[in-house]
Amino acid sequence: MRAVVAQSFERIHRSNLVGMGVLPLQFIDGASWQSLKIGPDDRFDILGATDALTPRQHFTLRIHRAAGGTDEVSLLSRIDTEVEVAYYQHGGILPYVLREILAD
Repeated sequence: MRAVVAQSFERIHRSNLVGMGVLPLQFIDGASWQSLKIGPDDRFDILGATDALTPRQHFTLRIHRAAGGTDEVSLLSRIDTEVEVAYYQHGGILPYVLREILAD
């Protein structure tokens, strides 16, 4: 899974991510990389990802701290529509369109 986690997304940036098959995830409840003190050596898992993706689904970001320990924070998927779900599940808009053309 490829994802970008941010505090917010400009409309075009969010759309471009979905169009490239990248999951845009947004911090909620005022969280940010600064408030979570995320460092360059921390590692991450995104929990809650299944094939049954729905618009604006919630996920959990598990942060594996370089110094040891873990933290978890809630994220909101910024895949906002069913059409965007289809684009994402096909790996982006280009693979989606190509599959549609080949199916005809």
